Amino acid sequence: MSTWAKVAFVVALGLLGLVWFGIGFELVERWNRPLGPALGWPTLAPRTPAPTSNGNQATATPFETPGSNLIGLPYEATLPVFPTRTPPAHPSRARCGGPERMLILAIGSDTRGSGYLYGLADVIRLVRVDFANPGVTVLEFPRDLWVEIPDISDHHGITHEKLNQSYLYGNPGFGYYDGPGLGPGLLARTLDLNFGARPDHYLAINMQTFVRLVDAYGGVEINLPYAVDGRMSDQQTRDDLYFKPGPQRLKGEQALTLARMRIGSNADRSAHQSLIACALRDAALKPSNIGRLPDVIQAFEGAVQTDLSPREISALTCLAPQIPPQNIRFVSFPEDLLTASRIYDPIFKKQVFIYKADFDRMRLYVAAFQSGDWPTPPSAIAPAEPLPTPLTPAAPAASPGEPFSCP
Repeated sequence: MSTWAKVAFVVALGLLGLVWFGIGFELVERWNRPLGPALGWPTLAPRTPAPTSNGNQATATPFETPGSNLIGLPYEATLPVFPTRTPPAHPSRARCGGPERMLILAIGSDTRGSGYLYGLADVIRLVRVDFANPGVTVLEFPRDLWVEIPDISDHHGITHEKLNQSYLYGNPGFGYYDGPGLGPGLLARTLDLNFGARPDHYLAINMQTFVRLVDAYGGVEINLPYAVDGRMSDQQTRDDLYFKPGPQRLKGEQALTLARMRIGSNADRSAHQSLIACALRDAALKPSNIGRLPDVIQAFEGAVQTDLSPREISALTCLAPQIPPQNIRFVSFPEDLLTASRIYDPIFKKQVFIYKADFDRMRLYVAAFQSGDWPTPPSAIAPAEPLPTPLTPAAPAASPGEPFSCP
């Protein structure tokens, strides 16, 4: 081989290497790229606390939560004593290539369309995923909380509204918000301003996608501990609004109806949603449903709002089968933190139902939730202390504020 041929061969190999390097770099970049606009949290600095339900601001002192979030808390804000977790002598490493913990803002949009231009946040949950000690804890935020909404006061003077409105105003349909994360971003900032909740990521699913997901699994199996009757006096022939007690399989539309139905308190509605979430988890892990995976992927494809990357979704998928059912826990704020009321809404020009909140104590509960101290981790509960009542086929939902686990 002549000298020039050798040079050409080396150059060709170099170019081929650069091409493969470029392809590899692009694949890695796509693997780590968020599927939607990121939340884009700025570095926090001390700030004045969010106003209470009556619009007044409480005198506060900075309180540092895990993740270096500085949240204004009043001196008098107190909580029940949470058992202190004892760190293991050799802390376990995060599994599946995930972080030690991940906070996800889960949103159920009430739009029946295929997109996310409009729609209220019908379901608002903060989900704490523990990759070191596999577990998932879910905290419900009532959608009717009356809160301050940041960054949109230039539009009709909107400063306060129900919590679920912040998601609607943040999505592109109204054009009120041009900050990071669209609707989920404005909802996340509203939660941070009022309660100190700062999720790492978000996942929003609309009603049409939820129905398709349940149907892709062939329905979900639940065991209702009591009958749920959503019929009015003139709807006694509406069988679709009545759910008998006991085991039953629900199709997509039936599961959606049960998830949205509120018969008594908000806690009942939350319990129904949690039962369905547990049933979806069981369906996803059932070996007989492996063949349904293409239908499940198709139900999700292009039909969700999320800033999770393929790498993070892969880590969550890897972790899911490693989580024992008792480590999937749902919790609500204690009822004494919320007061049902009505208020004049200047945007809708009428009286609306709302929940007034004890913001000071709710911030403390949120801080304890984000750090993993509330609800008490299963490993920190003494054997002599009875576990909170779970939501099982044999028992109704636990009292608000008490955690319950998947059956």
